[in-house]
Amino acid sequence: MTTLAPFAPSVMPAQLPAAQPRDAETAPLDLVFIEGFTGQTVIGIHDNELHVAQPLVIDVVAGLHRLSACDSDHIADTLDYSVLRQRLVRLLAEHRLKLLEAFAEAIADIVLGEFGAVWVRVKVVKPRKFDDALAMGVQIERRALPSHAARPTNTPGATVLRLIGAGMVPPLRRASAPD
Repeated sequence: MTTLAPFAPSVMPAQLPAAQPRDAETAPLDLVFIEGFTGQTVIGIHDNELHVAQPLVIDVVAGLHRLSACDSDHIADTLDYSVLRQRLVRLLAEHRLKLLEAFAEAIADIVLGEFGAVWVRVKVVKPRKFDDALAMGVQIERRALPSHAARPTNTPGATVLRLIGAGMVPPLRRASAPD
């Protein structure tokens, strides 16, 4: 019978380099997720998609800096995924978007802006859209920008504001004086 020698590390603990502080970009994240959320909505660009709700399957992974809920065991100290789920239900009912890419971006904006995540991955899928494929969809990842930077958006309202900010404002119509 072979006897194994005790494990002896080649580097003693005193010789290990000190842990380096991490910045917000590289700090580890706690991940809160919703996987396989299914809802119905009208979305698409083809005639057969414009008037009838169709199923979407949504996965959301929200990255947050170390959650104090790990120590406190209080729901107020974390991202409440039941509240996020309700927000997804509301978005499915209220949005007027045509593309899954824009829909995924709207979810990312919600998770980063309303729920305080620093990173998010969103996957939106149309299951069985075609008979020869299980699903079609899009997956995006976004990081929150530092609070001092304005967050660019691609929503219709943001587009109008960008045009106004660029000086593309229609001239003010003045009422003509009566003759």
